Amino acid sequence: MANLKAQLTISAASLTLLLSMPGCQWAASGQNSTGARLYEQGQYSAALQRFQKVIASDPTNADGYYNLAATNHRLGNQRGDNQQLTQAEALYNECLDHDPNHVECHRGLAVLLVDTGRPDRAFALMKNWAAQNPNFAEPRIELARLYEEVSDPSTALKYLEDAVQKDPNNSRAWLALGRLREQSGDLNQALQNYQRSLALNNGQPMAVERVAALSRQISANFEATSARNGTQIASQSGMVRQY
Repeated sequence: MANLKAQLTISAASLTLLLSMPGCQWAASGQNSTGARLYEQGQYSAALQRFQKVIASDPTNADGYYNLAATNHRLGNQRGDNQQLTQAEALYNECLDHDPNHVECHRGLAVLLVDTGRPDRAFALMKNWAAQNPNFAEPRIELARLYEEVSDPSTALKYLEDAVQKDPNNSRAWLALGRLREQSGDLNQALQNYQRSLALNNGQPMAVERVAALSRQISANFEATSARNGTQIASQSGMVRQY
């Protein structure tokens, strides 16, 4: 729920932007923020009420529809409530009606489609999004995520490589590429990808941790290899040829 988490903290710059909004948009943003806090605390029913107020006060607020959909999605899964999942799907689609490139909404809808036994629809959703936005990296990143979920890392890798070609400044794409390459055992390339992601966005604790861990591992591997080679050379130099 990336968008829900993002709503939790309002920076000074964001607050200035909120204060410059028309009244209904300002109210909707405040309700989204409050609802996000409730969601993170596990108070899903209370969060649901806040998000309902968002779309009541601002019927075109895509984030409001997304947050409402995501909360219904979570509750539907928890309760095994198919009706609530159906409502979540409708809300995800309304979100996309208002913002056709809403990244979190595409992701949430794809997850719901997989959850409800329709992975083919999830792939079709993402592929259509990618086709409609040939120069946009985000659909490729999300397609890679789906292919990882179905244990097809080679296709996932192709989509991520395409994503960084289309948008070399996309830190999410470089981070995902680093993770995939680390999983495949290509540690040196993974380290470079993580470092590139951090250079573009240094506020990524996971990337910081992986750079440190891989640097240690690569260094340890190098030292172990050097030690083995040194032992072999020493053994060879001590050999006595007998005639």
